[in-house]
Amino acid sequence: MNSTNINQQQDIKLNSTAILLKCLMIIVGISGCFSVLFGAWLAHGGQTLPIKVQSSLATALQYQFIHTLALFATLVWLKTTKPSKVLLAASFAFVVGLLCFCGTIYIKSFFELAVIGKLTPFGGISFALAWLLLALEGKNNF
Repeated sequence: MNSTNINQQQDIKLNSTAILLKCLMIIVGISGCFSVLFGAWLAHGGQTLPIKVQSSLATALQYQFIHTLALFATLVWLKTTKPSKVLLAASFAFVVGLLCFCGTIYIKSFFELAVIGKLTPFGGISFALAWLLLALEGKNNF
């Protein structure tokens, strides 16, 4: 393989990573916006919901806020250091956690679709995995 082909492959990889990071940052923006708007609704309009539902939704909202910020910090870390598969994996784990933990609680609460609740533990495990991946990255590269 000549150096031109290697350079082209590296450029493609860098462009793919940049697009991926941009998509993940869009997810951060959407999740953060939803968290703010949903939190405002829950504090005002959601007061008519049963207390148990309000409590479940508040838990999902709290986890969504915290892990959206964690995903944002992970992406900033990724952007400011050399490319890292571990940080990228942590980013994906945070997204899976947002969808499978928070998302399933929202869906279960509003649509009484109990079967979707079976995904919630996978979201929690995904959050835990993301934090462990951050610890691993910190151990290896701090």
